Amino acid sequence: MEYVTRIVIIGGGPGGYEAALVAAQLGAEVTVVDCDGLGGASVLTDCVPSKTLIATAEVMTTFDSSYEELGIIVEDDTPHIDQAARVVGVDLGKVNRRVKRLALAQSHDITASVTRAGARVMRGRGRLEGQQAMDGSRKVVVRAADGSEETLVADAVLIATGGHPRELPDAQPDGERILNWTQVYDLDELPEELIVVGSGVTGAEFAGAYQALGSRVTLVSSRDRVLPGEDPDAAAVLEDVFRRRGMNVMGRTRAASAKRVGDRVEVTLADGRVITGSHCLMAVGAIPNSDGMGLEEAGVKVKESGHIWTDRVSRTSAPGVYAAGDVTGIFALASVAAMQGRIAMYHFLGDAVTPLNLKTVSSNVFTDPEIATVGYSQADVDAGKIDARVVKLPLLRNPRAKMQGIRDGFVKIFCRPGTGIVVGGVVVSPRASELIHPISIAVDNNLTVEQIANAFTVYPSLSGSIAEVARQLHTRKVAGEA
Repeated sequence: MEYVTRIVIIGGGPGGYEAALVAAQLGAEVTVVDCDGLGGASVLTDCVPSKTLIATAEVMTTFDSSYEELGIIVEDDTPHIDQAARVVGVDLGKVNRRVKRLALAQSHDITASVTRAGARVMRGRGRLEGQQAMDGSRKVVVRAADGSEETLVADAVLIATGGHPRELPDAQPDGERILNWTQVYDLDELPEELIVVGSGVTGAEFAGAYQALGSRVTLVSSRDRVLPGEDPDAAAVLEDVFRRRGMNVMGRTRAASAKRVGDRVEVTLADGRVITGSHCLMAVGAIPNSDGMGLEEAGVKVKESGHIWTDRVSRTSAPGVYAAGDVTGIFALASVAAMQGRIAMYHFLGDAVTPLNLKTVSSNVFTDPEIATVGYSQADVDAGKIDARVVKLPLLRNPRAKMQGIRDGFVKIFCRPGTGIVVGGVVVSPRASELIHPISIAVDNNLTVEQIANAFTVYPSLSGSIAEVARQLHTRKVAGEA
């Protein structure tokens, strides 16, 4: 009788379900243990819902900022946007019902794909039980909602349990006025005055979205600028846009506490000042879901932050145990989680595998304008980690941008000075998430600026700016300029 490799995956997010699909296709016996629904936080409470909400906000922004310039006439008595009322409004209850419906549908589609591939899906919470057995197997105990337990035996285990919102001791969410990012989709009415605490990716995305939907937004940032981890030129553009649209951006300001006072929220800052709003969204990071999983007893090394240590093929310190996604703290991106999960299965099941290379990862901040990046960054160049030439071209010079009324944004490309090989890029524009792809292909395949410059682009198009930047870099390389 032919032996079938047994795989148990704890967690059904992108790292877990993508790993399940690969393992099943490679002939393994796969069980996915999940407690909330396949797709995980990414599909149910994070990426898919937030980007669906942002899609509505994007339409609002496009209309509000461009209709007059583009010559669109609204036959309505609604006052100008600078006055009290707006030309268009939003029914947040309807928006949120659509958000939840789409998220649930996506989760059901993923479950159907995984089960069609031949994997078993178990509802419950999984934990490792003890050390590796003499035959190399591992035990996973699954606890169902009714308290019953079942023990699974696996040749390999993948932990892909994700993370949950970090909470401040003196700013506990109540789900009504003080919210974390998983709770905003329960709102039926648009917050009149929203205080967003945290100016990282999550905070910036929600701040921009609710500003576009019609809320008066105050963004509290403990750093000197929004998006401190992103390209500084890109962050400067976004902060300027935020302020121009009326957002109150409070830099170098730390929130100490938040409390509900009737139908208002008071946020006390570290310097003693108090700001008030109708709602407060706490976006102060995430904590990995690694507690209570028997990791230490199983020999799995956990960092002080609670993240699981992994190598570039997703192995943990314990034989036969892999990890993927936000629980590893590598990169909080669904695409990276999915790649980690796939790599883990390719590696364990003996298929060809390419170790994870973070310098080819493309990412996007879904603000308006969007900020997309790939490869080496401006910070890497400034710190001397890589010697690179840089050219930045504002979108104001792009003919398609002029036609569409796009004023903010740029394309920036980094290349090696001797060879012209593209090593990184930044795009700030509407749909930057789509425009970054040609630069990602260049970085992943070691293409040169000459090759990018020689490829045809449509005229007029925003992608024409990518070719123009490449041409400028190529000309400098040929001329021998620094």
